[in-house]
Amino acid sequence: MPSYVLLLNYTDEGMSNIKYLSQHVSALRQAVEAAGGHMPHISLTMGQYDLIAIIEAPSDQACVSISLGLSSLGNFRSTTLKAFTEDELINIVDNIPSLDDAFSRILGGFRSPPPGD
Repeated sequence: MPSYVLLLNYTDEGMSNIKYLSQHVSALRQAVEAAGGHMPHISLTMGQYDLIAIIEAPSDQACVSISLGLSSLGNFRSTTLKAFTEDELINIVDNIPSLDDAFSRILGGFRSPPPGD
């Protein structure tokens, strides 16, 4: 199942309801599970984001639905990142086109000419 990172910030409304943090986390977990997913990790963070959640969802569409549903409640703004596993990462890197293949030659035609040409 694809993995996603949700970077969450409380809105002003969310901050005024901060005492309900555990209910917000529970609601997020229930929404993920209702969409057929799983939330293996959530952390309160210091810095640019207030919470970071790792979720697994059956599809990109399911993840977006979860994120939009969460944001529509007014307590959070979210940024969603698709995450790739170590195996997927290795496969992606292994499939980077060689500089000698036709794909790279085609892309080379789109490079900007050196300055002064």
